[in-house]
Amino acid sequence: MLSRILPNSRRSFTSLSEQEILALAISSEEDDMRIYRSYADGLRDSYPDSARIFDGMAEEENRHRSLLIELHKRRFGNEIPLIRREHVRGYYERKPDWLVRPLPLARTRAMAEEMETQAERFYRAAASRVQDADTRKLLGDLANAESRHNDLAVRLGQENVPEEVRTREEDTEKRQFLLTYVQPGLAGLMDGSISTLAPIFAAAFATGDTWNTFLIGLSASIGAGISMGFTEAAHDDGVLTGRGSPIKRGLASGIMTTIGGLGHALPYLIPDFRTATTVAIAVVFVELWAITWIQNRYMETPWGRAIFQVILGGSLVLAAGILIGVA
Repeated sequence: MLSRILPNSRRSFTSLSEQEILALAISSEEDDMRIYRSYADGLRDSYPDSARIFDGMAEEENRHRSLLIELHKRRFGNEIPLIRREHVRGYYERKPDWLVRPLPLARTRAMAEEMETQAERFYRAAASRVQDADTRKLLGDLANAESRHNDLAVRLGQENVPEEVRTREEDTEKRQFLLTYVQPGLAGLMDGSISTLAPIFAAAFATGDTWNTFLIGLSASIGAGISMGFTEAAHDDGVLTGRGSPIKRGLASGIMTTIGGLGHALPYLIPDFRTATTVAIAVVFVELWAITWIQNRYMETPWGRAIFQVILGGSLVLAAGILIGVA
């Protein structure tokens, strides 16, 4: 904690002795080995073939760690100094992305590539700092090995994740994204946009007061968002349906519901009633078109059916609200 507040409490890389450089390399390999195993564990249930890639990467890091420890024992004995990457100023840090569940497949692969690039840079810098021939050779060899790790990942991928398996895993990831975020978010956006049309425009045309209309729209949007969010989170824990975290689904549904209602409530912050109403109606059709596009883009709903369901339905609710307001 102190090293985060006071950066000067960290050691500079140039101040490290050769023993400390070796110790830093050992601890870094240990950390990366654990990270790869976490990636494998995080992917194993949904993407078992890709998990085997990261199992292989973890084994490779463990082999590097063993080589470094053997060299340290020959040169400096069995006592390895306790020095880690967070103790060195300017040294790369690993963001705790491996704690995220479920792990996104494409993002995990990209993070692994970044890890290998950072490790290669470290070993090249470390090799230039040492004088001992054996140490320099090992560090240089490890730099080359890290640069070839992407080739290892490709080789392991060819063994464990052939093209048809990769396609299946990508389809699974897409489906999970749709079930956890798009589907509840779209349901919320539709509910917030359409269900609040009637009360907001009824209040607008009944009172002619933009401020009171805005307050009614604000309360309706927030209330609907809270209701939809809790309903989505409570009615399905995702264990049997595979729809993912109920908290994530609830947030997606609740936030999008609120946004859908606020879209045509916010224009009533404009004091002039005619201007506010014109802008609000224009926003309604933008919202309805956005819903139609999302249905077509992510849910593969044909344009004709999506337009009929959303535009026609929304227009009828809008008309009903206006007719009730002027009655």
